[in-house]
Amino acid sequence: MAINQNHLFEELNGIKCAIVEKNASPERVAFLKKLLETNHFEVVVIPSPPPKAAPVPVTKPVAVADENTAPSNVAETNPQSEIRNPESYTIGVTDVTFNPTNAIFGRLLRTEDGHVITLAYWQQKDSIALDDIPYYENGKARP
Repeated sequence: MAINQNHLFEELNGIKCAIVEKNASPERVAFLKKLLETNHFEVVVIPSPPPKAAPVPVTKPVAVADENTAPSNVAETNPQSEIRNPESYTIGVTDVTFNPTNAIFGRLLRTEDGHVITLAYWQQKDSIALDDIPYYENGKARP
């Protein structure tokens, strides 16, 4: 078990792995798997377990105040039981010393063309890792 939440590791498919991300979409899995394999990490991906389902409600008789109608049984439905949860995955690497936060801010990960991975690139907010321009030279004022 990890000492804190910043360095998680679990056993995935019988292999002890450092957790990179949980509940990742298939698109995110493809992005991270390609990125991590480019950086020579062995990636393990397993489906995330489904969330616990809420208990099914009990049918209760409901009395109607109208004199012309008889009381009827009305079934209460659980709207969450009808919603199908999207498929998600847990991503891990076999190097248990790997920590995504340290790897990003320690400038340890690189793209295929050699650029350093930035936080915006890791979060898929930027399509290009622009590591060559320091924040104070990009023309934007800091808040």
